[in-house]
Amino acid sequence: MMSNFKKIKIIKPDDWHVHIRENKILKKVLPYTEMFYQRAIIMPNLKEPIIDCKKALSYRSKIIQSCKLNKKFQPLMICYLTKETSLKELKYGFLKKIFIGSKLYLNNSTTNANTGINKINDIFHILEFMQKIKMPLLIHGEENNPNIDIYDRESKFIDNILEPLRKKFPELKIILEHITTKESVSYIEENNSPYLAGTITPHHLMLNRNNMFFGGIHPNLYCLPILKRNTHQIALRKAISNGNKNFFLGSDSAPHFYKNKINSIGCAGIFNAPSSLLCYVSVFEEMNALKYFEDFCSKNGPNFYNLPINKEIITLVKKPFKVPSKITIGKNFIIPFLSNKVLQWSIL
Repeated sequence: MMSNFKKIKIIKPDDWHVHIRENKILKKVLPYTEMFYQRAIIMPNLKEPIIDCKKALSYRSKIIQSCKLNKKFQPLMICYLTKETSLKELKYGFLKKIFIGSKLYLNNSTTNANTGINKINDIFHILEFMQKIKMPLLIHGEENNPNIDIYDRESKFIDNILEPLRKKFPELKIILEHITTKESVSYIEENNSPYLAGTITPHHLMLNRNNMFFGGIHPNLYCLPILKRNTHQIALRKAISNGNKNFFLGSDSAPHFYKNKINSIGCAGIFNAPSSLLCYVSVFEEMNALKYFEDFCSKNGPNFYNLPINKEIITLVKKPFKVPSKITIGKNFIIPFLSNKVLQWSIL
């Protein structure tokens, strides 16, 4: 990384967790991801989840056809696991580089997870096979038991599911996605394993649950995993500030129409794609940790997934950037993260 604190040049980053939806939403939101990132893992929890190679290839083709800014942009596809997932399909998809990994959603743990896994032991045969072929497992790490408090579901997932799972499959590569708690940070740090990593979002670094409720409820800040206490936010900020190679960038940008965010049952998800990289650099600067910024954004992820590091360079400059107030799509619109706020960094 080259930096004089007014200009930063880094290897072009990758986003290891992003939702871009389908159809008109996909075409509208994709340019924001293309602008900052060379590759992105595209989440498979569509209304009809990406459960096989045919669906993955079709979705990837639509994404590539929608690219406007960066013809070299690479969507990386993920298989949505069900207990019916075919081992033959998984092997073919992974060896032919259709899938970069598979995703574990516990049933109803988040958006479009109503066909997720009810009992983890239902897919032990799949996880054993993934360990054998060295296929990474991406996890939305929250318990789905309605009797567990929503603020405790991530830490309980580690105790109840993740730790027993890792003992049973010690060489299964696991990415604990969008971690939000000091328990997750400690678990990854203390294990210090080449088989365990965590992604961290900009919104969980910048905000805590007070921001969601101060001065009235802010439905655009509702996401899953939900924003936690300030003590957890501090732990996440420290995690990115110490150079640990087992943490890397995953924005979890997740667009929803405003009408669906403020509905009687509002959707979970924060659309941060227009400013995600600018948010990250702001936090790294605040933490006096810019020396680790490039590793977090551009090196730790590829190294964990055994992919080449990008060759392109991106330049950020110390120049105010005003986040758009809204993103209009036909008669509807999406409110982006930090709508109308001014950040002190821009892309050159």
